[in-house]
Amino acid sequence: MANYNYINTYIIRIIRMLCIWIILLLISFSAISQNQSEIQLANEYVLKGDKKKAIEIYKDLSKNDANIPLIHNNYINIMLDAGEFDDAQAYLKRVLRRDPSNLQYRLDVGLVYVRAGELTKADKYFRDIINEVKSSVHLSKMASDYLSGRSLTDYAVLALTESRNVSGNPFLFSLDLAMLYRLQGQQDKMVREYLNYVTQNSANVQYVKNVMQALLTKPEELESLERLLYDKVQQNPEVEVYTDLLIWVTMQQKNFYASFIQARAYDKRYKKDGEKSMEVAKVALDNGDYENASKIYRYIVNQYSNSSNNLLARLGLIRSREAKIKNSFPVSKDSVKTLITDYKKFINQFPDNNNSLEAQRNQAILFANYLDQKDSAVQILNKLISNPRTSLFLKSKAKLDLGDIYLLKGESWESTLLYSQVEKTQKENPVGYEAKLKNAKLSYYKGDFRLAQEHLDILKEATTREIANDAMDLSMRIKENIALDSVGEALKQYAIVELLLYQNKIDEALQKVQKLKQGIGDSATFSNQTILDDVYWLEANILLKRGEFEQANALLQKILDEFGSDILADDAYFLQAEISERYLKNKDKAMEMYRDFLTKFPGSVYAAEARKRFRMLRGDFHETETPIN
Repeated sequence: MANYNYINTYIIRIIRMLCIWIILLLISFSAISQNQSEIQLANEYVLKGDKKKAIEIYKDLSKNDANIPLIHNNYINIMLDAGEFDDAQAYLKRVLRRDPSNLQYRLDVGLVYVRAGELTKADKYFRDIINEVKSSVHLSKMASDYLSGRSLTDYAVLALTESRNVSGNPFLFSLDLAMLYRLQGQQDKMVREYLNYVTQNSANVQYVKNVMQALLTKPEELESLERLLYDKVQQNPEVEVYTDLLIWVTMQQKNFYASFIQARAYDKRYKKDGEKSMEVAKVALDNGDYENASKIYRYIVNQYSNSSNNLLARLGLIRSREAKIKNSFPVSKDSVKTLITDYKKFINQFPDNNNSLEAQRNQAILFANYLDQKDSAVQILNKLISNPRTSLFLKSKAKLDLGDIYLLKGESWESTLLYSQVEKTQKENPVGYEAKLKNAKLSYYKGDFRLAQEHLDILKEATTREIANDAMDLSMRIKENIALDSVGEALKQYAIVELLLYQNKIDEALQKVQKLKQGIGDSATFSNQTILDDVYWLEANILLKRGEFEQANALLQKILDEFGSDILADDAYFLQAEISERYLKNKDKAMEMYRDFLTKFPGSVYAAEARKRFRMLRGDFHETETPIN
């Protein structure tokens, strides 16, 4: 019985203790809940801009140390915004007594000095802290992040450079310092830090290229980087990334000969079998520098006879000549026949090589587009498509080519079937988007602008910039011309001319576009006058293909005279300069026009090319070495 009473008393005591604990816990939860409610209320006053009420609530809350981490940033910032600097200092003195090693609270003191206008005191204070923490990489980084976040960039830089000096590591904080120098507008220092960063790990090189491409947009900035990299390469010839970046920056300037000189040395030093030179040749070809592309491909053919790049260079050499012939008006049929013969030789010499399949495709396109031998082209492409060795990508491209040829023959139904096949098999791939763009253009040629627009709206989000830009341009043309002429009669006639031009019916296209121009001049025929600059542009390009350069020039001048502030103005002026350079062989006139172009159209997509051509004509890119045979 005594044991029972003892156990009973013990249980009662435990129950009482649990009750007390629960009551205390409930009180605590209640207090926390009340605090949270008060904090939320104060934060709402901050958002509303009612600083006075917010400060009153924060002040009460700050009496409880547990609230400090929850209110500190808002409380200190709103006191500074309200100009209550003495209260802010008093508050910070109190929280630092509780937590004297807290770096943020200590830096906040300096911030109060800055906001109060006590800059001398702030300067000494920040420098003392930076000096104190410089031996700690972690604390120095924390201090720098704090200071840069408060727009105190000079001190943020100082925190990192002091720590770097103490550590003896010249590469420490390279990326952080590069970003800070960028904020300060100190581009040279920024670039040097990015170069420091890239030498730590060559895998960083693409990131640095992307950043520099975005940040260094002015010619003088690229030229400055080029000079710096030349110095780096001479001082540190063993550092691969310096040469890689030098090749990249000269390519950005479209100085492909200079790129080649460096790429050639790079390939020899690092035994790359012409890989970097091939890269330069491809970019040169894509940018229309056929001379340098041919020169580089020829060098690789001669220098790397046993390399896998040799075959690619042979094919690239033919492609370079092909691109040059296609862009020399009027196109010479004899030159096209020579190209076809060269492709045949390549195919016969390397029948089992996959590059021969690509050569067959190129051969077919030449037959169809320049010799009007469409049946020969169809036969080659069908053979290529049925070949089990042909990749899905190449089969898709061949089907698109086949669709184009049927369009040349006027069999648009066959074209859309082939385009649609590629769309289905290559969804979300660039070649699939290309097929959709061709279907959109086919609808456009037929005058079905609504269906064309449906395709184009999807293509504006295409994965490749070129396709997205083409889609955007065509979409804008349709919208601009339909806005004033809902039937789109003038645009329908314009689309017919484009189709004739696509089908290489040059004379018929010229007659049609001249008739359209007359109709637009007569407002009773066409109500839409906004398409006139496009008509001038189209007629000028037709005349250019016919080799009538002076007449083309005159039409381009009409665009400049009548539509000087419209979207085609820079296209027209650049093409005039190109005609003077390439076809009329007037070097001085071309130089003058390219120089004026940069003043008149500094933001044009042609600006980089105009600058390169001006410098080339001026003699900036003269070869300093013996030309390569």
